[in-house]
Amino acid sequence: MMTDGTHRPAVAAVIGGGVIGGGWVARLIQNGVDVRVFDPDPEAPRKIAAIMENADHALARLTMAPPPARGRLEFASSIAGAVASAERSDRAERSDRAELIVEAVPERLEIKQSVYAEIELAAADDAIISSSTSGIMPSDLQAKMKRPDRLMVGHPFNPVYLLPLVEMVGGTQTSDETIRRAGDIYRVIGMHPLHLRKEIEAFVADRFLEAVWREALWLVKDGIATTAEIDDAIRYGFGLRWAQMGLFETYRVAGGEAGMAHFIAQFGPCLKWPWTKLMDVPELTDELVEKISSQSDAQSGSHSIRELERIRDNNLVAIMQALKANDWGAGKTLANWEAALYDAVPAETRSDTTKPLETLRRRVPAEWTDYNGHMNEARYLDCFSHATDMFMRMCGVDAAYVAAGGSYFTVETHIRHLDEVKAGAELHVTTQILAGAGKKLHLFHRLYEGEGRLLATGEHMLLHVDMNSRASSLPGEAVAAKLAGFVDAHAGLPTPDGAGRAIGVK
Repeated sequence: MMTDGTHRPAVAAVIGGGVIGGGWVARLIQNGVDVRVFDPDPEAPRKIAAIMENADHALARLTMAPPPARGRLEFASSIAGAVASAERSDRAERSDRAELIVEAVPERLEIKQSVYAEIELAAADDAIISSSTSGIMPSDLQAKMKRPDRLMVGHPFNPVYLLPLVEMVGGTQTSDETIRRAGDIYRVIGMHPLHLRKEIEAFVADRFLEAVWREALWLVKDGIATTAEIDDAIRYGFGLRWAQMGLFETYRVAGGEAGMAHFIAQFGPCLKWPWTKLMDVPELTDELVEKISSQSDAQSGSHSIRELERIRDNNLVAIMQALKANDWGAGKTLANWEAALYDAVPAETRSDTTKPLETLRRRVPAEWTDYNGHMNEARYLDCFSHATDMFMRMCGVDAAYVAAGGSYFTVETHIRHLDEVKAGAELHVTTQILAGAGKKLHLFHRLYEGEGRLLATGEHMLLHVDMNSRASSLPGEAVAAKLAGFVDAHAGLPTPDGAGRAIGVK
């Protein structure tokens, strides 16, 4: 089970199927990991199914990168069955045991420790046990374990299937190898592992959240602001800055050209003023609880929780996509994950190079359709664009090549819309190479529903470009050689129907 920075576990176990556990299930399954879940709640399958539905909706909007083959979901009737399969903990094969075991049970130390005792009876010797606790220190969690070196905290953020941050915290007995292997796994499933060097209650992110939460409770209690007004102060103001720049970089910019030193000199004295009540907590009386609950219900009660989750996810996707366009923050993590997914396309999809190559396969999400329920015309181009990207990666024009200054730019496109398609249909694109000598790359895509109904064709002319000078240039030798191989392989294919055509006007 050693990892090399790109390792995806074959099997994971999730103990606890609530909001956080279900989020882990969704992220792992979407990234090709088989997951076995144990939760004594008879409603767990229904709840996880609802989370999976939201996760699939979000993923369809988040990326066009080809995911690995979807992992399988299985519900176990015991902890041993989850970590070692089908209640066979005493004789389960090593390959059938979970490599990653995620604990997501209630925040009570004695419950978590009893769960670890059961896990250790069945788990593989080198399985990673990762607690999703939001505040308990790992040294306390591992205090009664026989093999404490393999336990760590992997604290995610809701929704786990969408937000990339996971705080990694080791206890006094956690091995460096456990932390390293866990980080490799988190990265390959599209997350940003943040390793905290020292233990502290509530770790880093939740300590900020707690501080803001305490102050918000006082503002409501004292009648200064309602729950809606407090949320507006965050989401229309500093929350937008924090989403892409965090705290310190935000204040460094606020210091102007003189930077952080000037900001601290200017605003540092304010810290001595008695503005906040961070060390005091208002008593959560029935009156205060009712005040907060009624205001909160009035604020968003017109939407169900499921609707609010969908709205939240759509907004997060839009923010992350915007950050990706600027190669910044969570968007950079998304871009790196997408690049890894493109580069990991199974070899069998490109094995027979004498035929048009499969360069895209996905289902039509509902949001791609127009008022007629048909896929919007812009999405046809979207599919062809991603097919072109996939082919370029097959030729070696990957993230490293682009970072080094080379790429192909599309200079001309012609699309024929031949048939309509509705939400939920499975699409795939095949790509035929018409020419690829020198600076030019001439591609012909066919978009199909299922295995045979032709929906559209897309003909594209691209030029190789030096990204530094922004001028056309010859591709690198390795890329040119791979491209020449594809051109030779497709030389005997008949010219596609529609190639070279333009809109006919009498």
